[in-house]
Amino acid sequence: MIIGLTGGIGSGKSTVARAFEALGAAWVDADDVAREIVLPEEPALLAIKNRFGDQVMHQDGTLNRAALREIIFNDPKQRQWLESITHPKIRERLLQHLKRLKVQGAPYALLVSPLLFESGQNTLVNRAVVVDVPQALQLSRTQQRDGVSESQVRAILAAQLSREQRLAKADDVIDNSGDHASMMEQVARLDERYRRQLNY
Repeated sequence: MIIGLTGGIGSGKSTVARAFEALGAAWVDADDVAREIVLPEEPALLAIKNRFGDQVMHQDGTLNRAALREIIFNDPKQRQWLESITHPKIRERLLQHLKRLKVQGAPYALLVSPLLFESGQNTLVNRAVVVDVPQALQLSRTQQRDGVSESQVRAILAAQLSREQRLAKADDVIDNSGDHASMMEQVARLDERYRRQLNY
């Protein structure tokens, strides 16, 4: 069974994924895969460089993600172009990783993705778990974590589904606005339910 784990920026997806991992689940993170496919020599990076030039590149030939983010979140057409290049490659690589996890024999695997619904990756999963926090908390957590302006966080939020839309698509919800113990308790309950469904 593959469980999709999603939530808006700053909702704490990775923390929740690590809580599931501590209980024996395996996971693959779409953000890690998104970084993999733009490593030097990867076709996606060459396409990005050809389109945007050296302004989105570091001296060492790696992608300057902050510079690219600045461009695409201010120009929806550029963002659509980037997604048309990267989303199919991310999906293909995710499938490879998930196959590998299946062979390793974990009870179930998590596909952790901020754009699970937006990118169509939800078609790869059996259930979708949404990590939910109020928007004010998303803003403060992300600014603190990434050292970015409020306007940049709002631009990223605008590119993601709204909180209401995401919750409407959820099979299960984890409220991550409380303390760590509360989140762990919710994860343990879901883990137990998934194992029951799998007779594991």
